[in-house]
Amino acid sequence: MQSAKDNQIAKCHECNLIISVKQDVKRQRCPRCFTRVHFRIPRSIQKTWAYLITAAIMMIPANLLPISTLTSTGQATPDTIMSGTIALANSDNLGIAIIIFVASILVPLFKIIGLMLILLSIQNKIFISAKRQLLLFNIIHWIGKWSIMDLFVISIMVAVINRGNLLSVDPGYGATCFGLVVVLTILAAESFDTRLIWDLNHKNERK
Repeated sequence: MQSAKDNQIAKCHECNLIISVKQDVKRQRCPRCFTRVHFRIPRSIQKTWAYLITAAIMMIPANLLPISTLTSTGQATPDTIMSGTIALANSDNLGIAIIIFVASILVPLFKIIGLMLILLSIQNKIFISAKRQLLLFNIIHWIGKWSIMDLFVISIMVAVINRGNLLSVDPGYGATCFGLVVVLTILAAESFDTRLIWDLNHKNERK
């Protein structure tokens, strides 16, 4: 079974126009938006690895540094993601604590590890079937937006709780690092070309 690439058919990465490549693809541009045409996103694997490694590094300060600081009557109480989750659980807000734990810790880790497994499979370091790789990627892509929930909760707390010098909530450096993790994992998913999964599968079928 031949692929679109075998038949010299490409899709513009900007306007999604299907293009029949009649010359060297490096010289061809989209007739609609004049973007340079590529059969696959250039350096997709390298870009995805770069975003993932940076996101994994940023996960350390995101979980160790305070994500918010509650100031009450002049006394400041910093909270990391985990300490805030534990505090919510101890104050009979177990449901919210579970949501924050899943959205702020499990989801980013799942996205990073899941994309790494897909990349390692494409590079023949481990084996995962093409269908499972695509299913895993679709799950990662879908749940990515929920990673920002913890920062959303902080923004609500800052707007609602701030009462001048008596009671205030301020975002900490951990929130900045966590925001970078969210952005980097989103960029990693967006920079990954899922057609690379099927390229490998098509190559194996030919052997």
